[in-house]
Amino acid sequence: MGTQALQGTTERPLGDMNTTPLIDVMLVMLIMFLITLPIQTHAVSIDLPTDGGLVVDGLENRIVIDQTGQTYWNGERVNQPELAQLLREARLLQPDPALLLQPEAEAPYVIVDQVLALVRRTGTESLAFVGNEQHARAF
Repeated sequence: MGTQALQGTTERPLGDMNTTPLIDVMLVMLIMFLITLPIQTHAVSIDLPTDGGLVVDGLENRIVIDQTGQTYWNGERVNQPELAQLLREARLLQPDPALLLQPEAEAPYVIVDQVLALVRRTGTESLAFVGNEQHARAF
């Protein structure tokens, strides 16, 4: 009886390879690859004071960046080349005056980053962020 059932059928065994396990392995390897990739970040390396605050000995310069991206040096509007020149001139003073950076809450990050990069390139050593306590209450 079993041989008669096989004789009447025209079906043959499939010769195709089952690719489902291969696809599973490939997806696992892709996920592992993505996890092990280093995160690409843009960073401007600046040493900030770690002693709880910057001691100012009467000489300080303040850079304010407003929500429109305008940069101010001690209350006067400046552009990037003027700011670079002012930073270089301040660097030559003895003692090195403190630089206080005060970006407003809605200031464009790209402008703040450009100013930080400029500060780094000019070699300013005394840098402090001021006004950040007002941003803590916003969240």
